[in-house]
Amino acid sequence: MSKTKAAPDHIYDIIYQVVRQIPKGRVTTYGAIAAAIGAKSGARLVGYAMHAAPAAKPKVPAHRVVNSVGLLTGKHHFATETKMQELLEKEGVKIKDDKVVDFTQRFWDPAKELTL
Repeated sequence: MSKTKAAPDHIYDIIYQVVRQIPKGRVTTYGAIAAAIGAKSGARLVGYAMHAAPAAKPKVPAHRVVNSVGLLTGKHHFATETKMQELLEKEGVKIKDDKVVDFTQRFWDPAKELTL
């Protein structure tokens, strides 16, 4: 039986489908993604998926996933300590002290934006 993109058979694939929908210049959280896929207490699982994201095809914009208050807690998993911030700033997101400055306005809620 062949695999199709419409019916992912791996939880990381489902997470990656959500993350690929985050618009440029917006961010979401590990917990918001977990809640949107029906795994309310699965924020850590989403974090594991973001750590594995560099190997995913097509590309996953993992830099757009932050913690529940907008901190760049995943920055240690990028090529350099500043890469996550650089990618976000390139998209117009302001960062100060490893935190999204206008987090509330930049927050993208997959549960409200997507039909999963």
